[in-house]
Amino acid sequence: VEFLYCDLASMKSIRQFVQRFRAKNCPLHVLVNNAGVMLVPERKTEDGFEEHFGLNYLGHFLLTNLLLDTLKQSGTHSHNARIITVSSATHYVGKLHLNDLQSRCSYSPHGAYAQSKLALVLFTYRLQHLLTANGSHVTANVVDPGVVNTELYKHVFWVVKVAKWMTAWLFFKTPEEGASTSIYAAVSPEMEGAGGCYLYNEERTKSADVAYDEELQKRLWTESCKMVGISDESSRVP
Repeated sequence: VEFLYCDLASMKSIRQFVQRFRAKNCPLHVLVNNAGVMLVPERKTEDGFEEHFGLNYLGHFLLTNLLLDTLKQSGTHSHNARIITVSSATHYVGKLHLNDLQSRCSYSPHGAYAQSKLALVLFTYRLQHLLTANGSHVTANVVDPGVVNTELYKHVFWVVKVAKWMTAWLFFKTPEEGASTSIYAAVSPEMEGAGGCYLYNEERTKSADVAYDEELQKRLWTESCKMVGISDESSRVP
């Protein structure tokens, strides 16, 4: 195990991390996008992005795109490289505001969090479409870990914190249980060559209907490229 520092809330840090990783000339067989914040007060990343959208989504969007060439070189016909992105059931109630992705008009912690998680599902489906179109030996899937007992809930109301403390043993998954579906997506032989799936409890299930909107996927991808400052190669793919 080797640790490399990367702050997903900083585009500069992400680019520095990718440079350090590439310098090692290592293959990359599995990328798990798992960093996140939830229900934080309105605040911005160092790049000026609303924190939920900037960290939960844009950070992973840039990181994945910068590592795509390495992933493509590492995957083979019989052993695809795999990208696993952790979303949430909250995406089912999320709405993507393409004209206000930074929630400047009206900020709601719940709305901003749900939007970031919906964006991750849309991103995964568009990414898989592009990978398939390019004949790449890389798959992209999105995972719902369930309700997990972690420090992610530190910004919820105190009443919710008390309820969580009293019922976590009964209704919440342990971190190990919460990680099981991500691990399944990363290493299971059953997922070899399978991409564009939404997984919950190690099973393929249906995501929100809006996540399958291909036009919305394209528009989000194009806008995301502009925001993080990379070229939009997807424009050549229908």
